[in-house]
Amino acid sequence: MAKVKICDTILRDAHQSLAATRMRTEDMYPALEDLDKVGYFALECWGGATFDSCLRYLNEDPWERLRIIRDKVKNTKLMMLLRGQNILGYKHYPDDVVEYFIQKSVANGMDIFRIFDAFNDTRNIRTAMKACKKEGAHAQAAFCYTTSPVHSNEYFVKLSKELVEMGADSLCIKDMAGLLLPYTAYELVKALKENVKIPIHLHTHYSSGVASMTLLKAIEAGVDIVDCALSPLAMGTSQPPTESLVATLQGTEYDTGLDLTLLCNIAEYFKPVREELIKKGIMDPKVMGVDVKALIYQVPGGMLSNLVSQLKQANKLDKFSEVLEEVPRVRKDFGYPPLVTPSSQIVGTQAVLNVISGERYKMVSKESKSLVKGEYGRTPAPIDPEFQKKILGDEKPITERPADFLEPGLENFKKEMAEYMEQDEDVLSYALFPQVAEKFFKYRQAKKYKIDSGMVDYENQIHPV
Repeated sequence: MAKVKICDTILRDAHQSLAATRMRTEDMYPALEDLDKVGYFALECWGGATFDSCLRYLNEDPWERLRIIRDKVKNTKLMMLLRGQNILGYKHYPDDVVEYFIQKSVANGMDIFRIFDAFNDTRNIRTAMKACKKEGAHAQAAFCYTTSPVHSNEYFVKLSKELVEMGADSLCIKDMAGLLLPYTAYELVKALKENVKIPIHLHTHYSSGVASMTLLKAIEAGVDIVDCALSPLAMGTSQPPTESLVATLQGTEYDTGLDLTLLCNIAEYFKPVREELIKKGIMDPKVMGVDVKALIYQVPGGMLSNLVSQLKQANKLDKFSEVLEEVPRVRKDFGYPPLVTPSSQIVGTQAVLNVISGERYKMVSKESKSLVKGEYGRTPAPIDPEFQKKILGDEKPITERPADFLEPGLENFKKEMAEYMEQDEDVLSYALFPQVAEKFFKYRQAKKYKIDSGMVDYENQIHPV
């Protein structure tokens, strides 16, 4: 058995899960060189919600963040999370935008792309996979793990074989809701190892309290790489702690070979960062707990808090248990999609509407209609034609890949934002988040004017690349 490799999520998913992706580049900067010395398989540091959060909340250029990390992390692979045809946004983008985004990400230092689709519709990741291979990067195809009458080990093995045929360099089991139980993980990894000849990478969350046990059983079954987070930003809705797993495996056939003292020293650096996030009210200690309801209702932690928020707004918090019971029913009607962005929000909102209106599907959200129509892709199970007709009326469902209906968009985006262009990458920031990016571009221009005119002493406030 080869040594188990670890990918650390401290720079991306850990703070996305616990602190709404609010860690700043300057918080990361002092730890980068030490993180590079550890010997990780990779550092997950970009993608997911980091791009949106940099522009929207932190007044940072996400491309600059990537360049800064790349400059300091010279020996360790950098990894990002990419939502297939959604890139980092919440809708499908034209193929030319997807291709250009990957080209520029590689040019700025990205090595490994973890590419997934919320419905596990492989048509929605094909363009991203091809572009990744064309740029010479590592294409890690991910499938969203969930449980339902149609999701079995056989389903995931068949899906994985398809991903391998598409050119995947490695395969990720993406358990975004912490639903994967230890012995189930053992059986799933065994089945995959027997059928797939590329490295298997396991990503899970601590939400339901079983993640460390799940990693251990997956490792015993032969998983090659696991995601962990350094302890100050581990557990709760984040990943299992890196140091604990490294210590557990020391002296065994699975020994990671990582230096526990070095890991503990880096963790010490991140403790005050964590305290600052708590002090600012960005990181709520509640997300550090265990919520076993995730296993009962298959609802991720973030989705639970959204449901509470929606019911509070409608002054119907007393209906919470009814909504939780309605979620699995809506999910069944919608073809059992995994509950991850955007399907988790769509299913959750529809469950709320069904309960508070007193009649199922009396009110149907625009997004629910789009899902049933096929605008997000093919659902894991076919949607009942009668139910489809009830929701769509005379509108015909689409069966093609949703992005086939999109015209190339890059040149139009370039024209629309020409006055703000300072680097090629700006057009991609604008394409993904037009209003947010424009606001950031204006902020950047104003900041530059103040620096150039000597109104602000900006020395030492940013780290030069």
